[in-house]
Amino acid sequence: MGEKKKSAKAKKEKAKEAKAKKEPEEEPKKEAKQEEAKAVEPKKEAKAVEGAKAAESKEAAEGEAPSLIKGEECPICHNKTLTLTESMTDIPFFGKTYLFSMNCSSCGYHKADVEADESKEPCKYTLDIDSEEDMKIRVVKSSNATVKIPHVGSIEPGEASNGYITNVEGVLQRMKKIIEVLRDDSEDDEDKKKAKNLLKKLLRVMWGQEKLKLIIEDPSGNSAIISEKVVKSKL
Repeated sequence: MGEKKKSAKAKKEKAKEAKAKKEPEEEPKKEAKQEEAKAVEPKKEAKAVEGAKAAESKEAAEGEAPSLIKGEECPICHNKTLTLTESMTDIPFFGKTYLFSMNCSSCGYHKADVEADESKEPCKYTLDIDSEEDMKIRVVKSSNATVKIPHVGSIEPGEASNGYITNVEGVLQRMKKIIEVLRDDSEDDEDKKKAKNLLKKLLRVMWGQEKLKLIIEDPSGNSAIISEKVVKSKL
């Protein structure tokens, strides 16, 4: 019996020694794996940076690099901190289009407009929005254009009006911001309620859950809704 106990004890001692030898070997393996994981992170970041640069290069390739004129006098604050920007882009089914903007770093004044390279006739575009896919439809809107959304509101031309190139969702987002301002500034509960209902309506349209009509009228001809669904007519 004594010999059996000694033999069992000896086996336990050998097992402890084997475990002790194995553990130090495992530690370097764990450290090596951690080092590999650390090495992978910079590679991921590098790929992300390369992807961002590729996207920027693609955007830059779509149009000419903008020309800048700095140090002009601002028409609002009269400081010589106004920057004029001009660029050109080629829009499919519309043609070459110039984008102009003025930005003042002192007072925040901003003015932007678009103008087609070729002169165009006064026009009216009507689009029936009936799906979420319609949010991607390209829209060119000059500062002279009037945007009408029946039963919702309109964006009229004027001193504060800007021109821009966007899509249907971008136009609806601009209308949404106007309604939000009216809702927040109104002191009448009924007006606030109407504004909230209009905001809900716009969200449903953006999600493809409700139909809506979008109309753009431009006496200068420098606006367009670019889609096979659109109805173009003379103004």
